[in-house]
Amino acid sequence: MKKIVLGNSVKSKFAVILNEVRIKNLLQLSTRFFVATLPQTMSGFRRKGSFEPFYDSIILSKTKLTGIVFLILLMLCCNTSEKINKPTDFQALQTNWPIFRGDNNFSGNAQGDIPDSLKLLWKFQAEDEITSSPVVMSGKIYFGSMDGKLYCLDLVTGEKHWEFATTTSFEAPPLILNNIVYIGNVNHVFYAINANNGEVKWQLETGGKIMGSANWSVNPENNDTLIFVGCYDAKMYCIHAETGKKIWTYNTKNFINGAPAIYRDYLIFGGCDAFLHRISTVTGKNRVKINLESYLAASPAVYENFAYVGDYNWEVVAVNLEDTSIVWKYYDEEEGAPFFSSPAVTEQYVVVGSRDFRLHCIHRKTGIGNWTFRTLDEVESSPIIVNHKVVFCSADGRVYIVNLEDGSLVWSYEIGGSIISTPAVAMGKIIVGAEDGGLYVFGAK
Repeated sequence: MKKIVLGNSVKSKFAVILNEVRIKNLLQLSTRFFVATLPQTMSGFRRKGSFEPFYDSIILSKTKLTGIVFLILLMLCCNTSEKINKPTDFQALQTNWPIFRGDNNFSGNAQGDIPDSLKLLWKFQAEDEITSSPVVMSGKIYFGSMDGKLYCLDLVTGEKHWEFATTTSFEAPPLILNNIVYIGNVNHVFYAINANNGEVKWQLETGGKIMGSANWSVNPENNDTLIFVGCYDAKMYCIHAETGKKIWTYNTKNFINGAPAIYRDYLIFGGCDAFLHRISTVTGKNRVKINLESYLAASPAVYENFAYVGDYNWEVVAVNLEDTSIVWKYYDEEEGAPFFSSPAVTEQYVVVGSRDFRLHCIHRKTGIGNWTFRTLDEVESSPIIVNHKVVFCSADGRVYIVNLEDGSLVWSYEIGGSIISTPAVAMGKIIVGAEDGGLYVFGAK
């Protein structure tokens, strides 16, 4: 009996053919396979004697040939089924959006892709405005509202799993970590809430309202998880994630509006004291202050060794976090306005919204403007970069997708109510909260 050995190239050719035909045409498939792979198959036979006489010695009936190829088809089906049934990228990759800006560097990047055109899948109506940015974990959406409630909804159906009610507004975005929701409200309270049922694990009283997202890191000395949140009492808090115990506080000289980004073992954040701060996540010390000479209402984004942040003085600033030097400043002299939006950053670009009604794209290494996209109102919502697209919202009540390279419009949808909340991207869907109290979920048509 002669032995047939199939190489990878043969399998590859067969996979292509298998994708083109139906199983019911098996006999035709067998013939095409034999013709396509004859040279490699011949080299795989083991026999004595010269090569040329070998061709003459092959005597296979049509029935035997069909049977052999049928067995090969069964063996290779497992290898090809993955290729045939492979889901689209936007379904397969970005499944969670657990924190404002997507990761604890606040890069504002989502993996995978989203469709070029979407439809409204469902809407949930809260009892008051939604300025808290939604987050997504394990198929559930979490967000706060000015109605004093923290909501948990099903990503697919919009069904409400639970709500947690207080007597005052939630304007800060939640953080989801290890099945706990961490969120602060305007009544000076920071909560840790069970993500499954909405029950309070612990709560901590602060000295002022909380407007920004929390962030987290792990203490390298003992592996404890640490939670960080800024407050209007001018303090940055470090809290033990499990117990709620306050570990340290760091005092600035004015309100802290935004959230702290993580850079190695440092927190990077700004505030109304006009400084960008770099402090140790473990001790709150090793303190460096970089004077940017203007209020910082937004959160910084960290990419490699650099922080990027917009300020109240119409500038976007790039700062080297190692030597604390200012690398560049971007400024539109003709029609600038304050930046309340947090940047999204890639290897090439920094993208950020402004109160001048525009989304700005800046070359990351040079600080030179690449393009702007004009909306009909202020852009305080922070953008998200998904592949070569930028998702963002405007106070004009629209959700936009534009091309990252040239700023051309890809898609838009008019909600109507003003939007300052930052969207979330997960499972090929865009999740947006609006000041009309609606939580909107968009997906593929």
